[in-house]
Amino acid sequence: MSLFDKVKQSASEAARKAQQTVEITKLKAQISGKEKDMDKLLYEIGASIYQSHQAGNIAESEEAVVNYCRQLDEVHTEIQFMEERIKNIRFEKTCPTCAKVVPLNARFCPDCGTQFPDEPKPDSTVAEIRVICSHCSTENELSAKHCISCGGRLTGGSPADDDESM
Repeated sequence: MSLFDKVKQSASEAARKAQQTVEITKLKAQISGKEKDMDKLLYEIGASIYQSHQAGNIAESEEAVVNYCRQLDEVHTEIQFMEERIKNIRFEKTCPTCAKVVPLNARFCPDCGTQFPDEPKPDSTVAEIRVICSHCSTENELSAKHCISCGGRLTGGSPADDDESM
C-alpha cells in the first residue's frame, strides 16, 4: 500500500469517526431533552395529586395521572430507542442477563458468561459503503482488496484460490 493510500485510508477513517461522534452527540442532546420532558410530566403528576388532595378527593386525579403515565411511557420508549441507536453506532450491544454493554462482535459476556445468539450486523452508518465478503460475510472497507476476517479476495474466488496465486 502506498503512502498516499495510507493517508487516504486514515483520512477516511477519521471522517467516519467524526461522523459517528456528531451523530452520537445529537442523539445525546435529544435524550437530554426527552429527560427534561419526563421531569415536567413527573412534576405534573405530583401537582395533579396534590391539587386533588387539597380538594379532599385524591381519586379525582386518577384520570390525569394515568394520562401523564402513558406520556411518560412513550418518552421512555423514545429514549430507549435513541440509546440503542447509540450502541449500534458504537458497534455495541447489551447483555440480556446482566445489562453489561459489550462490543457487538462479542460472543460471550465478559461479566456473567452469557452466550449471545448470532445476530445480524447493524446497518452501516449514513453514507458509508461496505463490501461484504462472499466467503465469510464480514463487512470490509470499500477500498479493501482482501477480507479482514478470512483473507479472501473481495473481487471473487475463494480464500484457497488466493493462497495458490501467492
